[in-house]
This record gives sequence, structure tokens and C-alpha cells, in this order.
Amino acid sequence: MQSLIVSRAETGQRLDRYLQKYLSLAPKSFLYKMIRKKNIVLNGKKADGSEKICEGDEIRLYLSDDTISKFRKAESIVKYQALSIIYEDEQVLIVNKPVGMLSQKADKEDISLNEYIIGYLLHSGQLTEEMLRTFRPGICNRLDRNTSGLIIAGKTIPGLQKMSELIKERKVQKYYLALVHGQVKERAHISGFLYKNVTLNKVEICEQMRQGASYIETEYKPVAVGKRVTLLQVLLITGKPHQIRSHLASCGHSIVGDIKYGGSSKNESFRNRYGVKYQLLHAWKLEFPEMEGDFSGLSHQSMTAPLPELFSRVLKGEQLEGVNDL
Repeated sequence: MQSLIVSRAETGQRLDRYLQKYLSLAPKSFLYKMIRKKNIVLNGKKADGSEKICEGDEIRLYLSDDTISKFRKAESIVKYQALSIIYEDEQVLIVNKPVGMLSQKADKEDISLNEYIIGYLLHSGQLTEEMLRTFRPGICNRLDRNTSGLIIAGKTIPGLQKMSELIKERKVQKYYLALVHGQVKERAHISGFLYKNVTLNKVEICEQMRQGASYIETEYKPVAVGKRVTLLQVLLITGKPHQIRSHLASCGHSIVGDIKYGGSSKNESFRNRYGVKYQLLHAWKLEFPEMEGDFSGLSHQSMTAPLPELFSRVLKGEQLEGVNDL
């Protein structure tokens, strides 16, 4: 017999989902059979698997050690790496992701921000290897590999659920800073339809709806204007892959360093002078709505992430004024 006590991080999920993670190699039919036969019980009582588990609940597995071992998958643990943490409480972690780091795995061998967050929580004692068998903390929004800035992660299931809900309902305001080619002197609210070419991993903006396209909205305003570039503050209203990069490019103001949507010729001087090899786009600020209970610490919070060194150096080199406080 094995007894499992539900932690705060694991609370809120269904019993059957918890068991599918803990005994990840076991067929679902086996798990439901064990529940029906009371070989798996919740708080000493028969369950059906649909129960929502809470902190302190006891799950007993009346199974042999060999059976449990057979159905448990060995976890690979990522070593600790320091993160730039902007905000943290018991439920939520907000990190300033550096350029070059994946938000989530693209391939099995990749190490992404998700894995580094798990490494941090293990290192700080907020998570154990045992807990990882039934719950994995994770991010709630994504950025391109070479876009820096703020990413929200849930440290617990309630944290993941609440943050994902807020983002889906567009209750978290997400502001970006983008350095674009050309002079932009007026603010604008633009919309269109974004179509993704999966083969090329590239999107295009359409004025009219077409099959497979998604409606998008973007707002921007100039923060500082130079002779050949403008720093924009961009409000992402809808959140689609490559939305800001492609939408600004469709307006004739591609992001500095963005070869995919801006071409190589206009970016060559920035590469030669500053070493710019990627888009100068930064997820700069998050604004949260009124929140209560476990999330009251985020209520009406506004938080920003400092610009990467290269981004700041280009701003200084292009002699853009009014950006010292960013």
C-alpha cells in the first residue's frame, strides 16, 4: 500500500488526471478498474475518478510496490539556472525571458523556460521530484525564441488555471516595445486577418477573411522618433504567433533585426554597427485587473522588465531621446 498526500500545488485537478500523471505508464482502463475495485481510494472512501482533489487529501493505492514501479516513468530533472524574476508569490511566477531561450520545447531534446522554472522551484525547495509526478508548473503565455520579456508561469494548478483564464479573456494588458524602421509619428489601432503558412513557419496579413485565417488587432504609439527608426509601444489586443512582427511589417515598418518579415538589406547596417541578429522586440509591461483571494497580490499590479543590453545600446546609438526611464 502507498499513501499520497495532495499538496497545495496539486489541488484543483480531477482524481483520475492526478492518477494518470502519477502512474503515467498505466492504461486508463487499469486505473478505472482499480478505482472501481476500491484498490484506489480517496480519503478512505470509494471514488469514481471525477472528484476534484484538495490540499491535504489522502489517496491510497492498494497496489504492490512492483506494480507501482512498473507504471511510473522516470523523470529527467533539469539543473538549476538563475532566472530574472520580476514577481513571485505562492501561485505565480513572472520571469523576464532572455533572447535565445525557448518558451516551450520545440523538440524532445530542447530545454526551455518551462524546464528552467522547474529547476528553480526544485532548487528553492518549493517543488520536489515526487510532486513532479503529478503536477508540472508551466508558462501561460509564449514569446518567440528571440523575443525577450515578461512571461507568466503558474507554480500551482490554481495559478496555471487563473492566469490562463485571464489571458484567454484578455484581462491582462500586454505591452511591448518594438524598434521599427522608418519614422512613425501617429498612434494607430490596426486590424486584419493573420494566415499562417505552416510549411514556411511564417504568417501573412490579409485585409479580408480567408479560410484558416484569424482576426487580429494591434495598437501602437510612438515613444521616440529618430532619423531612421522609431521606438513604438505596442498593445497586443489579440495574441497570435508573429502577430506584432508581421502586422508592423505590413504597415511598412518592420522591426529592426527581423529578417523574416523585414528582409536582410535594410537590417544590414544594424548588424554591422551593433551586431543585431534578431528582432528588437521586447515584452515590456503587464497590467493586471482587480483580483481577490490567493491572487490579491496581483490586483491592479503593473510590472515592467528592463530592456536587454543590445536593445538599449541601439537606442542610444540611434540617438533616440525620451527613453531613459524604460
